[in-house]
Amino acid sequence: MDISLKGKTALICGSSDGIGLSTAQVLARLGASCILFARNEVKLKTALTSLQIEPGQQHRYAVADFNKLEEVEIAVDRLTEEVNIHILVNNSGGPPPGPLLKASSMNFRDAFNRHVLCNQLITQAVVPGMKRTEYGRIINIISTSVKAPLANLGVSNTIRAAVASWAKTLSNELGMFNITVNNVLPGATRTARLSSLIKESAKVEQKTALEVEEEMLKNIPMKRFGVAEEVAHAIAFLASPAASYITGINIPVDGGRTPSL
Repeated sequence: MDISLKGKTALICGSSDGIGLSTAQVLARLGASCILFARNEVKLKTALTSLQIEPGQQHRYAVADFNKLEEVEIAVDRLTEEVNIHILVNNSGGPPPGPLLKASSMNFRDAFNRHVLCNQLITQAVVPGMKRTEYGRIINIISTSVKAPLANLGVSNTIRAAVASWAKTLSNELGMFNITVNNVLPGATRTARLSSLIKESAKVEQKTALEVEEEMLKNIPMKRFGVAEEVAHAIAFLASPAASYITGINIPVDGGRTPSL
């Protein structure tokens, strides 16, 4: 099975830490040249030093705030003028938790810009290069909420579903060019985002963080939280030549938690 990414360049969004950084580390080990893309330059410089580098690989980073569409567009246009990107990993921190009826229109607008419009802008910039090199993998890190909405994540559930629909539509448009578009859906994964959600739930439910964790684990057949590298491995497979006939799908990486097929 061919999972080598030698000679490929990957742009990984939200890669200064968490699942994004873990993904870059795995792709680098498989031979890809990685471009880390996030807003915190200090963290990006540190993250860059954690990537394995072999002859022929050239890792770098780009800085943009995903809350500012113009910044993102300028940064990615500059990148695509300099290099063809074969693999795009769309990833950004999730919207704040809370019930739908307490969400403002600005909450929805900000989340839509960050997750849907940024994905759109970046994808539009990288697809011409994928067509030229006849190799394209677009992988979106979303959430299991696209299969079953999660409690107290009203805005996130709504916007994540929009991203999934966007991706499915895109997969139909790009299939003829052998460019695949797929979604990876992390479940409860040990990241800063999970810690934040647990703290918020504990506050709302007037429980301890440990009690919230225990309740969450009851709903996971594997009885543990995932780690970022487990999600990264699924992304790496979809990015590889071995996944050349897989497109338009959602893959939960959640220890079996999602109740739907």
